[in-house]
Amino acid sequence: MPTVKTTKGLLEGIQENGYQVYKGIPYAKPPVGELRFHAPVEPEPWEGVREAKEFSCMCPQGERKPGEMYTIEFYENPDFLPGQSEDCLYLNVWTPGTQATSDKQAMPDKQATPDMEAASGTPYPVAVWIHGGAFMGGFGSELEFDGEAYAKRGVILVTINYRLGVFGFLNHPWLAEEDKDGHCGNYGILDQIAALKWVQENIAAFGGDPNRVTVFGQSAGAMSTQTLLSSPLTRGMIHRAILQSGGGYDNGLNRDVTVEEAMEAGKSFVAYTGAASLSELREKTTEEIMEAFGKTMMESFQSGKGLVFVPIIDGYVLPKGYNAILEEGLHPDIPYMLGSTANDIFVPAEDGGQPEKSNLHKGCLAWSAMGQKQGRKPAYVYYFTRQLPGDGNGAFHSAELWYMMGTVGRCWRPMEERDYALSERMMAYWTNFMKTGNPNEDGEGVLPEWKPCTAEGGEYLILE
Repeated sequence: MPTVKTTKGLLEGIQENGYQVYKGIPYAKPPVGELRFHAPVEPEPWEGVREAKEFSCMCPQGERKPGEMYTIEFYENPDFLPGQSEDCLYLNVWTPGTQATSDKQAMPDKQATPDMEAASGTPYPVAVWIHGGAFMGGFGSELEFDGEAYAKRGVILVTINYRLGVFGFLNHPWLAEEDKDGHCGNYGILDQIAALKWVQENIAAFGGDPNRVTVFGQSAGAMSTQTLLSSPLTRGMIHRAILQSGGGYDNGLNRDVTVEEAMEAGKSFVAYTGAASLSELREKTTEEIMEAFGKTMMESFQSGKGLVFVPIIDGYVLPKGYNAILEEGLHPDIPYMLGSTANDIFVPAEDGGQPEKSNLHKGCLAWSAMGQKQGRKPAYVYYFTRQLPGDGNGAFHSAELWYMMGTVGRCWRPMEERDYALSERMMAYWTNFMKTGNPNEDGEGVLPEWKPCTAEGGEYLILE
C-alpha cells in the first residue's frame, strides 16, 4: 500500500489501477467543543501510520428531500453518502500512479510530458476542488467528484470539506468579543485557506508542485474561489483559478454582505437556540443547532433576505466588496477560466440558450474585459450548452460537473457516445489549463482552439 510522510505523520492510502488515493486526511482539528464557531486550528501529529482509506463525514446539512431534482441527480446512491458530523475538516488526494521523485536530475536528456512528469523529477500540477451547495450543503466526496481521470492525465486532485451554514458563517457579538482582533464569521473560508496551507506544506510529499496550484469550484465553490482570490490571506498559494457558474464581475450572485447584516442574522439564530452565553451555545447538540439554523433560514427567506450565512466583508478575510476588488485590481494576476451553463440560475426557462440574457455569462465576459483593461491577459470563457438526456432540465446549474470530472459513467442518465466525447474534450481543456495556464494543446491536437476572451471580440467557447 502507498505510504506518504506528511508534516503530521505517515499516511497509508489505496493503490488503484493507474493511480493512488488518500481519503479523509485531517487538515485541522475537529471544530467541536471550544473550537465550534472558531477559526480552524492545526491538527495534532499522530504516531505510527494513519490509514487514509475512507472518506470523512460531511458537515451537518440536514436530510435531502426525496424526489427533488438535485437529490435525484447527485445524492441517491448510498455508496456515496457519508455520515454527517461537525468533525468534518478533512481532504482527499488522488495522485498519478507513480509519484514524483526528488531527483531533479533524472532523465536529463528527455523533455517531460504529462505522462512522464514524475519519472523526470518534475512534480505534478495540483488542482484543489471546492464544492458548491449554497454554502449550506455538499461535500468533497460526492458521487460526481472523483480524481481518477485527473490523476491519469497527470494532475493531482485535492477535494475538501469545509464548514457550512451556521457552523461556517455565524457572526455574533459574543464571538467578536472572544477574538483578540474582534474577527468572527467566515470560518468556512478560513477552513478553505487552512486546506490551501496544508497543500503548500504537504503536496510535495505526494509528488505535487506547490507552485502550480489551481483552485476551482462550482456555484458556491466558485463564489468561494472568488473570495479566496479576493483575500490577502491566500497570496502566493493560488497560481491559476477556474470559476464555474458563480464567479465573475457584477453577475448578481456574489453579494456584498456586511458585518452588521450578518450580526443581525446571528442574533436571530442565537435567540432560537435559547442560549444565554457563548459557552451555552457551544454546549448545544448538533441537532439543536440545526433546528435553530432551519428556523433562522425560514425567517430570512420569508423576509426576502435570502442566504445570510455566507462570506462577509470583515476587513480581514474579505477586505472589500467583490466588484471593488476586481475594479481596483486587487485579485492575483494569474490565468483564469470562467463559465456557466445555458439553463443556469438567473436564466429564465424561455431564455435558455441565449447567453446574452444570462447574468452569469455576462459576468464572465466582464471579468475578462476588466482584467484586459488592467493590462492582464484575457481569461478563457466557456458556455456549456449540452441538454442532458433523461429529462427536460437541459443544461442546468451543475450539469457540467459530470463532464469536467470525468464521471459521466456514474450518472443515472442515458448518456450517449457524444457525452463521453464531450467529457474527454472538457477534461483535456481543464487539465491542460492546470498544467500550463492555457487550455489548448501544443501542435495539432484533437481539441478545437479555445481563444481567450478579449474585450474587443468577446470570444467564448461553446461546449456542446
